[in-house]
Amino acid sequence: MQSAERLEQKLHSLDELHGIVRTMKALSAASIRQYEQSAEALGEYYRNVERGLYVAVRDMAPPMPASSPPDHALARAAVVFGSDHGLCGRFNEAISEYALESLRARERNGASVRLAAVGERVVASLRHAGRKLDADFAVAPSAASITILAQELLVQVDHWRETDGVEAVDLYYNRHAERASYEPTRKILLPVDLGRFQRLSEGAWPSKRIPQYSMKRRALLRRLLRQYLFVMIFLACAESEASEHASRLAAMQSAERSLDERLEDVRMSFRRARQHAITSELLDVVAGFEAITSAEDASAADAGED
Repeated sequence: MQSAERLEQKLHSLDELHGIVRTMKALSAASIRQYEQSAEALGEYYRNVERGLYVAVRDMAPPMPASSPPDHALARAAVVFGSDHGLCGRFNEAISEYALESLRARERNGASVRLAAVGERVVASLRHAGRKLDADFAVAPSAASITILAQELLVQVDHWRETDGVEAVDLYYNRHAERASYEPTRKILLPVDLGRFQRLSEGAWPSKRIPQYSMKRRALLRRLLRQYLFVMIFLACAESEASEHASRLAAMQSAERSLDERLEDVRMSFRRARQHAITSELLDVVAGFEAITSAEDASAADAGED
């Protein structure tokens, strides 16, 4: 049995660790809401961009058919979103495995895939799998910093298109789910299906009249598409970071339950050790008292005989 002093030190260490876990839980819960609010705030802006694209393409002739990028015959690129820090379960492993499986399927069909990643942990995971990265980026430290990261990724997409002739770009990230903490997701960034905007219902327009524009259609489309790509990347960043903190929150909740059980075990052991020490001390006192009493009785008997 461990000494009471040693068990008391363990209790102190476990209490400190328990406090750290509670703090990390609170930070993760607050961060999840921060990134969710960022995505919600951008939602109305996205709808305005979507409506602008509808106005720009609705009367284009002939109507553009719906299309999805083929898995072959296109120069492709992908951006994988992960985390810079750990303590978030299999967050990085899950998205890297999902992305690698998807990329291998496209490469088997003859596609050439360029790759970039966001987050030190997922960068290490992809490189460990033997993937060469064209670029890697740090995760945005706060919701306010996502704009800078999204702009940097847009620059990388432009570089791929101009230098490597990339025509299709996919985003791989963990999407924040309601019940589960996250779900690996692939979203097509390029090519943009303009036919989808043609099919938007005029009845959904917020005013009575469809607005007109005076600038050239090509220039308007270019500007609107730039905003559309920015919004798509921003939302992927926000979803990924909300998922990271949700995963970390789940990990901290599990750690807290384990710590609670461990604390209870150590407290019980500490109580038993203290009780054992008290009992031993009492037995020593009783034994000492009995020894003194026996000695006094023996002395009294000797004196009586004299």
